[in-house]
Amino acid sequence: MANSAQARKRAVQSQERRLHNGSLRSRMRTYVKGVLRAVRDGNQEQARAALRTAESIIDKTAGKGIIHRNAAARTKSRLSARVKAMSEQASA
Repeated sequence: MANSAQARKRAVQSQERRLHNGSLRSRMRTYVKGVLRAVRDGNQEQARAALRTAESIIDKTAGKGIIHRNAAARTKSRLSARVKAMSEQASA
């Protein structure tokens, strides 16, 4: 346990940040799942709209340092590839 006042304060701040960061990460995952759900259901318009929103949330999460920027880019790339594959299947 923390012995100094400074260490106690840092422990409290660390706990608060951990909870806040967890909620931001959870929000991002929720939006990613929304895109995947729309792709699974085969709804192109909903998938495109969900992708736009999810990309914004992913960028904000990476900007705050919750996830690495390369992880954000990888996630966005994989989501957009799935949405694009939907439109290619529909046109074929």
